Amino acid sequence: MRGRSGTVGGGAGMGRRGGTAEGGEGVGGRVVTLGETMGLLAATTVGHLRHVPHMALGIGGAESNVSVALARLGTDVTWIGRVGADSLGDRVVRELTAEGIDVRAVRDTGAATGLMLKERLPGGAVKVWYYRSGSAGSRLEPDDIDPELVAGARLLHVTGITPALSGRAAAAVSYAVDTARAHGVTVSVDLNYRSALWPPEQAAPVLRELVARADLVFAGDDEAALVVGEGTPEELALKLGELGPSTVVIKLGAQGALASVDGVVHRRPAVPVEVVDSVGAGDAFVGAYLSELVAGAEPKRRLDTAALAGALLCTVPGDWEGMPDRAVLEGWRGVGEVVR
Repeated sequence: MRGRSGTVGGGAGMGRRGGTAEGGEGVGGRVVTLGETMGLLAATTVGHLRHVPHMALGIGGAESNVSVALARLGTDVTWIGRVGADSLGDRVVRELTAEGIDVRAVRDTGAATGLMLKERLPGGAVKVWYYRSGSAGSRLEPDDIDPELVAGARLLHVTGITPALSGRAAAAVSYAVDTARAHGVTVSVDLNYRSALWPPEQAAPVLRELVARADLVFAGDDEAALVVGEGTPEELALKLGELGPSTVVIKLGAQGALASVDGVVHRRPAVPVEVVDSVGAGDAFVGAYLSELVAGAEPKRRLDTAALAGALLCTVPGDWEGMPDRAVLEGWRGVGEVVR
């Protein structure tokens, strides 16, 4: 990969290339994902930012959140992105590398690392403000992506966020997807529609095309409706499946999730927990689902693990810090448990 001031890259080995994720071949292997990770300033107390005296510094981004979930569950994962040649970029690379992720970060001397602010409003709602226009992450481009890395992966995961950032970022996603498809690599897409980035009429055709080129699609019911029109969760899953993917997972928040796998519908209720911070729960769900998929698990286990991971993430402040590992998932017995 080429960047204005080089690339920070890990040397982790790649997983072998297998068949499709729904097949019985090629169990195990590496997941590759790409997108923008930003600096994150989170209010440490409840209240409007105009009154909050202190904020805590961290990082956050949908694709890197998924990468953390995968790494903690024992799946080899590579994250590709651009960050500024600045201290926030240093923070992104340091944190993700410390999580055991193979980081392929282009250091861009011509743009800063993006920033988001998280506000904890009275009443429990969380508001996120983005400062990412012209950021290094929005300048991701096809040349930043190593085609051999993608071709050698078991699965490529992308989201609908990256194409919304810029034309060159959209081209990078398209190039990665084309490369994966050309080499029989499973393509996973999380629609992840962000109204702050683009209007529905602009997003819908782009997301529809991504769905058509994917093997596996994740969507909230509102995101699915943006692409295929209104319907029940089951109808939305089947309509999305008609566009091409063999597996469609509809995330329903407190109502759980539904997956259509080769036309067979599987349902999973939500895991009841005391919610502290729900930001990142969808990424935990996706990462856990993909980890089980790559490991060769059946749909029921994928949904069970994903539902529990998403729920447990909600019990800890932060976008990714509470991502559970296998020991936490296997040892969880319910709300209020005392571990001695």
